[in-house]
Amino acid sequence: MTMKTLALAAAPVALLAASPALAVDETFDTRAGQIRVQTFAGGLVNPWAIAFLPPGLPQGGLLVTEKQGNLRHVGEDGALGEPISGVPEVDARGQGGLLDVTLDPDFEQNRLVYLSYAEAGDGGTNGTAVARGVLNADMTALENVEVIFQQQPKVASNLHFGSRLVFDGQGHLYVTLGERSQAQFRPQAQDLGSHLGKIVRINPDGTVPEDNPFVGHDGALPEIYAYGIRNSQAAAINPASGALWEIEHGPRGGDELNIVAAGRNYGWPLATLGIEYSGDPINGAVERRDGMVDAIHSWTPVIAPSGMIFYDGDAFADWQGDLFVGGLASTALVRLDVNGDSVSGEERLLESLGLRIRDVAQGPDGAIYVATDEDNGEILRIAPADGTTGATK
Repeated sequence: MTMKTLALAAAPVALLAASPALAVDETFDTRAGQIRVQTFAGGLVNPWAIAFLPPGLPQGGLLVTEKQGNLRHVGEDGALGEPISGVPEVDARGQGGLLDVTLDPDFEQNRLVYLSYAEAGDGGTNGTAVARGVLNADMTALENVEVIFQQQPKVASNLHFGSRLVFDGQGHLYVTLGERSQAQFRPQAQDLGSHLGKIVRINPDGTVPEDNPFVGHDGALPEIYAYGIRNSQAAAINPASGALWEIEHGPRGGDELNIVAAGRNYGWPLATLGIEYSGDPINGAVERRDGMVDAIHSWTPVIAPSGMIFYDGDAFADWQGDLFVGGLASTALVRLDVNGDSVSGEERLLESLGLRIRDVAQGPDGAIYVATDEDNGEILRIAPADGTTGATK
């Protein structure tokens, strides 16, 4: 890959400066030049997702979820607020808890915040749910909270909740849903009468878009948009095409980057590049099957992907259009060179920190922010090493 140069803004941006007490403050070489990584906020317990508030509000900064059930506001100075009230009760066993957070596209007018989480059911069962509520002006409470989606069926498993929330710019909300991991539940990823192992598309109020691919099909749940998904914890809209891209955890090997299309089957558990954690082959699976969509990029060994963005800021002009993915097992921020609908190169950043990267976001200042999945979790800010940044487009 050709060495690139950073295109830097003319003046520093004070917005979202790093907090005074820095747990991380290191400089790294990358193919695009040097970057500086600093702790922006700390004191978090297993943060799962971050969502930036629109710049220019009286209180800016961002929202962050903590897996055990807290939603918090982080100020522009990195100050961590108290837990916000009104969050639904979550089932935080295993991989469950309070998971993704995203803002309504019209947040500046309606202040709606969307949360995904593991919701308890009867007899020890649970499933992924999505709720929305109005964030009050002083960032202390969610009001008028309503549940707009509940995964069916609920099952007895503490694994594979999926749970990324993505608005597509056309008024639709995508929700990624895991197949709950255990062998007895896996076949439901191929069953259109179950939400397990699916990506669903709903309207912001939870109703079903009339043009969803399985509306009116006997035995099919109308929310389903795509199926055959193992456990996707990374998803984003490609701004160049408007398509949803998702990355799902493989088993032992075979993390997959897919471009999602309406009504398509992505194979799990009948087609996979991975094997069982035991080392045995997955019963009945082959690498490819006719009529099932192949991944455009994969990882073996796995990176354990969680969180992703397409970068479009000015701070790193050479990275515009690139895909950034959090790596849990790889303890890395993975950068992919994207050309159209293909991947032409890969670079791993921050590996030496040894931190599990759970989510990735782009700040209003053009810097990249990541959440670390640790008991003493942090939000790290990544900017050009000379301190200059640009603005988000």
